[in-house]
Amino acid sequence: MTPAPGKSAALKPGLAPVTRRLASADADFEAKLEALLDWQAREPPEVVDVATEVIADVRANGDAALLRLSRRYDDLPAKTAAELELPVAALDAAFHGLPAADRQALETAATRIRRYHERQPTGAFEYTDEFGMRLGQRVTPLRRVGVYVPGGQAAYPSTVLMTVIPARVAGVEEVVVAVPTPGGKRNPHVLAAMRIAGVDRAFTVGGAQAIAALAQGTATVPRVDKIVGPGGALVAAAKRLVFGPVGIDFIAGPSEVVIVADGTAPARWLALDLLAQAEHDAAAQAVLVSPDTSHLEAVHAEMAKALPTLARRRIIERSLADRGALIAVRHLNEACEVANRFAPEHLELAVRDADRWLPAIRHAGAVFLGAGAAEVLGDYSAGPSHVLPTFGTARYASPLGVVDFQTRTSIIGGAAAPVARVAAQIAQAEGLTAHAAAARARM
Repeated sequence: MTPAPGKSAALKPGLAPVTRRLASADADFEAKLEALLDWQAREPPEVVDVATEVIADVRANGDAALLRLSRRYDDLPAKTAAELELPVAALDAAFHGLPAADRQALETAATRIRRYHERQPTGAFEYTDEFGMRLGQRVTPLRRVGVYVPGGQAAYPSTVLMTVIPARVAGVEEVVVAVPTPGGKRNPHVLAAMRIAGVDRAFTVGGAQAIAALAQGTATVPRVDKIVGPGGALVAAAKRLVFGPVGIDFIAGPSEVVIVADGTAPARWLALDLLAQAEHDAAAQAVLVSPDTSHLEAVHAEMAKALPTLARRRIIERSLADRGALIAVRHLNEACEVANRFAPEHLELAVRDADRWLPAIRHAGAVFLGAGAAEVLGDYSAGPSHVLPTFGTARYASPLGVVDFQTRTSIIGGAAAPVARVAAQIAQAEGLTAHAAAARARM
């Protein structure tokens, strides 16, 4: 007997470490979905306490604090602040020392990322209205930007490309990178990516101390106007704490993917996509939503086959057990509704006619159309930046792009009596008589 669509009974437990099952037809579906969505964006109090202490230490002691904190948290044996900066020669040496295939892959990805961001609109315009007033908007690149590149659990040359290249396309004058080098080990792919992307200065400083140094400046690390890039809990807490005097992109959380499937995509492809997301971090979230319960079972079985072959198996198991889910729904419309509830960082439309269903997706950092558009392509080589809103913030936030590295200034020129008359009238109504007088003087 075939269970009714959306019924969780069709999902057999024990094939892989995805313990959570949801089905929209079940009476407790809403409660289970809310529990899955209830992920706290704020860092634990003890993390915030540490970040606060680190920021205060860097503010008070500058480079000396950076050296001490780098020894404590990154086991970095630097004796002077000058040793924290990566010389240009080191980037060149790393670039030329890479295997040709690796170097070509980074350069190809960089070209695609640059080509995509050069197509983003600048937003500048100007016109003259019916009263002869000149109005418009000026776009100005930020002067100095700090980029944080994670390096604690793994090395991320892709993050270098995805953050620095949009800044360069935007016209930022100076790009400063902070990257942890645990134990003093420098990843050549990260250094080569810096060389390809065009980093001006780079420092081997990580964690909250890197955010503090970029936000406040030290004798060695220059103060920046904005800090972008993902990081762990301490980095996220520090970004939240320094925001105000310095800008930030957003508070990055664990990586997420929601896959909406209709049963037509190869089960192995989707299984690998879910496992790939889960290997980021134990707190990452990988969710599959489909009205086809047999397809959910098939994907689950493929996950079980692939899992033992993966290097980060333990991390994947924890991620899937804590935050993963297979969700059975009654139809694709409902699948899209559930996906919008997540407002995920990544959303795959692994369905036969993806363009038809795209309008139903309202909230997502990036949408991948069709089974062939794997989320991993967005991570590395498609072109759009992989720095995306998480924690459901895709409801109001957008991917990192050229506009994040520019300011917009309104331009207002000329004195038109009809416009001044309106301004004076409103100012008088608000009781701001000096405003009203200033407007009347132009009449």
